[in-house]
Amino acid sequence: MEKRKIAVAGIGYVGLSNAVLLAQHNHVVAVDLDAKRVAMVQRRECPIVDADLESYLATRDLDLTATTDAAAAFKGAEFVIVATPTNYDPVTNFFDCSSVETVVRAVIAAEPNATIVIKSTIPVGYTQELSALLGTKQVIFSPEFLREGRALHDNLHPSRIIVGEQSERARIFANLLLEGAVEKDVQILFTDPSEAEAIKLFANTYLAMRVAFFNELDSYAMSRDLKTRQIIDGISLDPRIGGHYNNPSFGYGGYCLPKDSKQLLANYSEVPQNLIRAIVDANRTRKDYIADTILARAPARVGIYRLVMKAGSDNFRQSSVQGIMKRIKAKGVEIVVYEPALEEDEFFGSAVERDLERFKSECDVIVANRAAPELGDVAEKVFTRDLFGAD
Repeated sequence: MEKRKIAVAGIGYVGLSNAVLLAQHNHVVAVDLDAKRVAMVQRRECPIVDADLESYLATRDLDLTATTDAAAAFKGAEFVIVATPTNYDPVTNFFDCSSVETVVRAVIAAEPNATIVIKSTIPVGYTQELSALLGTKQVIFSPEFLREGRALHDNLHPSRIIVGEQSERARIFANLLLEGAVEKDVQILFTDPSEAEAIKLFANTYLAMRVAFFNELDSYAMSRDLKTRQIIDGISLDPRIGGHYNNPSFGYGGYCLPKDSKQLLANYSEVPQNLIRAIVDANRTRKDYIADTILARAPARVGIYRLVMKAGSDNFRQSSVQGIMKRIKAKGVEIVVYEPALEEDEFFGSAVERDLERFKSECDVIVANRAAPELGDVAEKVFTRDLFGAD
């Protein structure tokens, strides 16, 4: 394939993983408002925790540059990938897509012929609405299905490639993604724009539903003094259910599942439904139950072991343990946080402890969403629902 200029707006885990993937065979310019992140990428250092990204940046021959100059990055680009944050706004009950719109406007101004590919998660119908608003036909949507901490791995070994347009430029873009992947036997699906947006939201909502199901199973077992692991092992032998994605937790969390399920619920505001609402409600109920169970131990000081969602990630955004923290603090119990990835000395008013041994000795209960060998010597203090040692 010919070498193309591709710009990527946003150096988060979605943007950077796409930039590195495509920079193996194309000239890629990554743009971000954060000068520190830009400088790190220029030095071939990874600004996020992702083992494959760190390795590829350090060892691979990548045609990749980074800049804070958006206009220069977009000028001459054939494709511009938009991977900026779209946080869920509880006031409006929709994603805040202002960053996406800002980038699209800037691309149109700098390079009106560029094909703009939105990778950020957006509401169903947004691509068509934005295109109509801006009077452009250059915007398409392509959902990402990446795990935090394994974003590049999931781009190198994609479960599927979906592009929300049935056109030649959509095929070119899909082939660019496939060209950079290690796995070549990948299903590629071309859909209409809103259908691609719905695929992303429904996929994450299904995953949230699965998490909520096994968490409710665990709550049932805990309340009746049953062995959760035995029950899960038994039902998972059914091949229709399977033994994957079944490890109990404090609730679904992270950047995508909470906001996507709530966004889907907002899309259902005028449609008869029960299941989507139940998924959102189940997550809140689970956190209430977990917090009440911890408080039943009457601790004076509760330690929170790690804020990150999963091993190999540095992302705290909407991690499920934060909901547990808020509930415990509301009852007047002191919270201490052990989180090496946190630079600040406080986290939402709770002290941050960086000395693990002091943390273990000074806390009455240690709450860990995922168990860790370094807590083995204080196992009697640890409260976790991690049964499988997996995310």
